[in-house]
Amino acid sequence: MHVKKNDVVVIIRGNFRDPPEDVKAGKIAKRKILAAYPGQSRVVVEGVHLIKKAVRKSQNKPQGGFVEREGTIHASNVMLAEEYERRRAKRKGNQG
Repeated sequence: MHVKKNDVVVIIRGNFRDPPEDVKAGKIAKRKILAAYPGQSRVVVEGVHLIKKAVRKSQNKPQGGFVEREGTIHASNVMLAEEYERRRAKRKGNQG
C-alpha cells in the first residue's frame, strides 16, 4: 500500500459526511491516517466517513446507545499530502 498509519493524506475521491469549514472554502483538507488494513486495501482517516455504531451497556458506557466513529475508505481514494502538493505545484508552474 502507498500509505501507512500516521501519514498525512488528502482525500481525492468521495464525499465528506459533514465537510469542515476549510473544505467548504475550497481549501485542501489534510487528514491523518488512524489505521491501515493492507489486506483489504482500506484505511481509517481522521474525521472522514463517520458512522454510528450501537453500543451495549457496560461499565464504560452505562447508558449504552450510539457512538459515532470513523469508518474505512478505500486506499485508492487518498493521496499523500506531500505528493499532492508536489503535483499541484508542477501543474501550476506549467500554466503560466
